[in-house]
Amino acid sequence: MDGKLAVIGLGSIGSMALWQASRLTDSVVGFEAHSPAHARSAAGGDTRLFRMIYRGNPAYYPILERSRELWAELEAETGQDIFTRCGGLSIGTTDGPYLRSLLETTRITGAAHQILSLEEMAARYPQHNLRSDDIAVYDPNAGALRTDRAITAAITAAETNGASVKTNTPIDSITESDDGVVITSGANSWTFERVIVASGAWSKHLMPEYLKAHTETKRIFLSWFVAREAKQFSPEKFPIFIRISGNRSMYGAPAVDGVTVKATLDGRGAPTPAADSVPRDLSTAEITETIETVSEFFPGLIPSIVRSDAFPDLFTSDSQPLMGFLGKSARVYSATGFSGAGFKMASGYGEIAANEALGKRWFDGLDFLRPQRFQDP
Repeated sequence: MDGKLAVIGLGSIGSMALWQASRLTDSVVGFEAHSPAHARSAAGGDTRLFRMIYRGNPAYYPILERSRELWAELEAETGQDIFTRCGGLSIGTTDGPYLRSLLETTRITGAAHQILSLEEMAARYPQHNLRSDDIAVYDPNAGALRTDRAITAAITAAETNGASVKTNTPIDSITESDDGVVITSGANSWTFERVIVASGAWSKHLMPEYLKAHTETKRIFLSWFVAREAKQFSPEKFPIFIRISGNRSMYGAPAVDGVTVKATLDGRGAPTPAADSVPRDLSTAEITETIETVSEFFPGLIPSIVRSDAFPDLFTSDSQPLMGFLGKSARVYSATGFSGAGFKMASGYGEIAANEALGKRWFDGLDFLRPQRFQDP
């Protein structure tokens, strides 16, 4: 055996699984096809939103709560500034489907929040140009996660705990036997007791056939703007935001670098043939709609995209992650398919994956994430 556990892919989830596994065993090895936090991974683009209020399955809430604790632990353990705690805004049409769904989920979870009227928004956050029928929900526990720092910090912490890391080592195959799991990269091979597959958009070729039909690689693009007055869009004055108003939608983060404000069209993930062939440039239509939306929503931003990029992620047919052992396997564990929404809970997902893959603890109430939901009865 070359170790108790291999973690394949050290991006958003894999880096956190490696860190958490290193707390449970000194016999874990991480494999990364490129280098940690490389510019083509799904975590690219400097920041991701963290929020405790959202629309959707309330079963995510305990993972969010634990993730918030773990982000603080990672900061304390590594001395890195990872989570910018600036609050968050969810903005939408009064009584519209977005806020109605969000507030229903929030009622069930009990997450702290405050409803802000049009007048209150104008007084507190004048950067937003709201429509007459818009309101906002403020999340005091929201903020922006620094993705590159988080990934590299988690890997550093894991190595400090005794984990090993092999970079520029893409895994070609996984073969399971009664004695262990053999993974190969070119002419090299290793044998482990258990394996976690966490290679995001590059995971598909390592999946069983029944899952391949339920997964798809999609392209996610991001865009940034410069503010007319930089201080008005600093984390101290400008929370993260998600806005769905009428036919326009956008999400973004404050200028954590002191210069550029992330403001990106929401829900624009589009299928792409493969993770390595994602078009990085925005199309004319994407540029036009982005600038039109920014011009309406944020008069304080200069309506010209100063930076843009695009990244691949693996989506499932129901947009829920794949967390659990694959098929009847008790050795190969999946932690992928996060469908463009995984980073805020990456630390929590990493803890779940490490504990379950090593047989230390099983987490109940997560049937909606298990890969077996796609198997034929």
